[in-house]
Amino acid sequence: MAKLSVPLTRHSGFHQYDVYSDLLGLLTAHPVVPLVTLHPLDVVQPVFPGTPSRAAALCHLFDGPIWLDSTAIFQQSICYDADHLWTISISWGFVVQMVRGVMSPREMEMPMRTFLNWYHYADYTAYPFNTRHMARSPCQRPFVYHLSSARYDATRCTTITVYERHHEVHLACHWKMDDLSAFVDCIVVSKKPDPSL
Repeated sequence: MAKLSVPLTRHSGFHQYDVYSDLLGLLTAHPVVPLVTLHPLDVVQPVFPGTPSRAAALCHLFDGPIWLDSTAIFQQSICYDADHLWTISISWGFVVQMVRGVMSPREMEMPMRTFLNWYHYADYTAYPFNTRHMARSPCQRPFVYHLSSARYDATRCTTITVYERHHEVHLACHWKMDDLSAFVDCIVVSKKPDPSL
């Protein structure tokens, strides 16, 4: 870049990943740094299933959460439901994932391999970051809730985002745990924008 007379500023946390296909795993475990760019769009699936195009999916992001709190987009928060033993991962403005059982934050912060490497012969060790495999057991597959709406509540000075379950076929789980799909159809997240981010 310097040879082209373009100044290059190094900043910790900024990385370029050349991947394609389904970005769900990468975006749900996005580190606590601002998202700078998302490209090229022609080789990735729409970030929201059911949208007519990739551009429409991005408009859904820009019309809601990015307009409300651009620095927080895709920032991950992890919490637990102790009564049901569920792990909940919120990728703000994008998706909420619920998983049966208690998973460590370290494991939840690793991107799930839903995306592919440009090098067809490269395995998971070719990425410059650690990844985790897609769970084979139907009991450990996450239930995914995609952003359906986002708004600002001026009386409370908070953003309100609503996530609805993406209906996909889940095989029967024989664990003696509560079935997530029987309890939760939609998730509402309220958060105060952090101007210091």
